[in-house]
Amino acid sequence: MSLWMILPVSLPALTITGIWVVYAMALYNQHVCPVYNWMYNHSCEVDLPMQRGPTLCCTMDNVPFISKCGSLPPESCFFSLICSTGSFMVMVIVMLRYAHVIEKHQNCVLNTASLSTGWICAAGLIMVGNFQVDNSKVLHYVGAGVAFPTGLLFVCLQSALTYRLAKTQGEYNVGHLRLFMTLLACVALVLSGAFFVQESFVLQHASAIFEWVFCVIIMLFYGTFAFEFAGISSDTMMVLARGQSLQSVSQNHKMESLAGVSMHQTESLSKL
Repeated sequence: MSLWMILPVSLPALTITGIWVVYAMALYNQHVCPVYNWMYNHSCEVDLPMQRGPTLCCTMDNVPFISKCGSLPPESCFFSLICSTGSFMVMVIVMLRYAHVIEKHQNCVLNTASLSTGWICAAGLIMVGNFQVDNSKVLHYVGAGVAFPTGLLFVCLQSALTYRLAKTQGEYNVGHLRLFMTLLACVALVLSGAFFVQESFVLQHASAIFEWVFCVIIMLFYGTFAFEFAGISSDTMMVLARGQSLQSVSQNHKMESLAGVSMHQTESLSKL
């Protein structure tokens, strides 16, 4: 069993815990309203951070979207750190998954497409974390518009790839789990996007909740790669270095050897 299996488990452990810590910090500093609050007003006499008392006056600016929780200091610093670290871990996991598929099976369109979408998702996540919505709204929304759809596309491709490569009942069970998580993520993202464009306070709050659900599911999906990463070896790293499977390298070497023998025999016959 390889220690690389710790990596995909660490990603959801770090990111899910991290974003909830960001939410707790934002809630403590009264930068957002609690997720259980469904009452909003068009305006308040006093801004939320300056309010005191058990009952708070919340506006649309205080809806607890993940991005909103990490838009103001000090939680914005921690939010950027979580997103940057998470995006790096995503890139490493996606790359190792790509190499592992080539090592154990062979490369295919699904595998290559997964690598591309995974890295694009990581790039979008970096933009989301480092361009806060209150300071650079356009770039933040561009990053979110890149990260969320490509994140969903990545899990769709990986679910299909899991079924395509499955040979044992355990591998099919992993495929079933990933398919279930993919469907939940798809529903959560669609509902979050549909509610986000509405002006209703209730629907905006529901959009924030579905955004949280989507992000948690996606991170947990990455954690399921621990099943495959338990079998990562030095051969997987060789695949990354060579860009092809060791079986392909061996076959190419045999073909070159046979070609050399054939040419040698041809030269011998010509001399005769």
